[in-house]
Amino acid sequence: ISALPLWLRQKLWVEQRIKTQLGKLKNLWFSEHHLSHAAGAFFLSPFDKAAILTIDGVGEKTTASIGRGEGNRLELLSEMSYPDSIGLLYSAFTYFLGFRVNSGEYKVMGLAPYGRPRYAGLIRDRLVKIFDDGSIRLNLKMFNFHRGMTMTSSRFEKLFGTARRRPGEPLEDIHRDIAASIQEITEEIIFKMAEQAKKQTGLDDLVMSGGVALNCRAAGLLRQSGMFRDIFVQPAAGDDGGAVGAALFLYHHILGHQKVRHDNIISLGPAVDIEEVREICRKRRIPHRTIADADESAKIIASALAQGKIVGLVSGRSEYGPRALGHRSILANPADPAMKEKINAAVKFREPFRPFAPAVIEENADEYFDIRGNSPYMTFLFSVHEEKKKKIHAITHIDGTSRIQTVSRKTNPLLYGILQQFERLTDLPALLNTSYNLRGLPISATARQTLQTFFSSGIDILLVENILLDKKAIPKPYPVELTIKPLED
Repeated sequence: ISALPLWLRQKLWVEQRIKTQLGKLKNLWFSEHHLSHAAGAFFLSPFDKAAILTIDGVGEKTTASIGRGEGNRLELLSEMSYPDSIGLLYSAFTYFLGFRVNSGEYKVMGLAPYGRPRYAGLIRDRLVKIFDDGSIRLNLKMFNFHRGMTMTSSRFEKLFGTARRRPGEPLEDIHRDIAASIQEITEEIIFKMAEQAKKQTGLDDLVMSGGVALNCRAAGLLRQSGMFRDIFVQPAAGDDGGAVGAALFLYHHILGHQKVRHDNIISLGPAVDIEEVREICRKRRIPHRTIADADESAKIIASALAQGKIVGLVSGRSEYGPRALGHRSILANPADPAMKEKINAAVKFREPFRPFAPAVIEENADEYFDIRGNSPYMTFLFSVHEEKKKKIHAITHIDGTSRIQTVSRKTNPLLYGILQQFERLTDLPALLNTSYNLRGLPISATARQTLQTFFSSGIDILLVENILLDKKAIPKPYPVELTIKPLED
């Protein structure tokens, strides 16, 4: 009932609002939410045919679906409906643990390895019934999302014997154990749903989308299980990928165009205006230099990283989706045992339990990680080989895993070149790679935002295309208009 005013003001008038903003349109086609998820996963995947699994909070009335794609055709075979939702179940625990719903779920996943899943049985008995086909039924008495503005009820607190943790309050063992427990339950449900998708379709490859598909630990375990020959997770698996999915469904399934292989499904965002960067530096008398070519840039950046410097890398169009993949990245030496804490404290300003991910030369990935094939989009978690854990301390999570990005020369020649040069200097083909932004703020999209992130953090060196800035050469105080504060997220 509380959401009715929003529906009456906005949701029911979407078509009219689009026509008002864009002018006269001959045809306006709408895609169902999970159909968009499914299309974005299948038509961007390398597979000619594949089983499809979409899982999120809710879209229209659907919370999960199983389908199949072949050639330029796609169909959904079965679905699960609101209020029974894996995504809403996980978000309820996100809320209960004091993190923001729809953005803090990855924090629950990062916190889980610090605890023990001692509440998993309680969750199965009192909160959610899990069926063999992966469908679930929630005990709605324990939740409040279906009737109010909060996620959990007072009964939820009584069940765990503790009040909801408020944002900013200390994390205790019970919070870590609850996180571990809901992560285990989520993995169990996803595995059962994947088994059902294989049973219904009889296909050997799987594509996944929806916000829950970004649970990289569950996706990594599923991939390593060998249940499917290969698995593809849509890099922008959340609602940000819906627009691309809708367009692909219309182009292929409705209009009949054949499925093609897409080499670039990541760098689809805006590019930074390099001349504006140059102009700001000129006006504010900020020392900078222009690098001759990409080879020289790779050597300079690799040398700085080998010396323990933290480097910002802004190159080409920005990533589409939640992962930094070398276009809007902060890079550092993963061999430094103190680097994780240093970046958390001085650059990202975030909780110390959250792990960092590596970028690694794809040809060398199996030397350090238990991986078969490649993982170019940071969508899977893999175990780090025991003898390598100390060598890449800053990108090894407490449970001995890492969410890796394999880098190829074809898709990102600059980052590949930096990794190659870094390996020549250190005998290490991997770098810590995190997104180029401060806590609570979006990825830098403009020249001003790019410089603000640099001057407001502990980043030592910034490369924007072929412009290099080194803090050692820049006198303080930095221009006030080029500094910002991180936000609470």
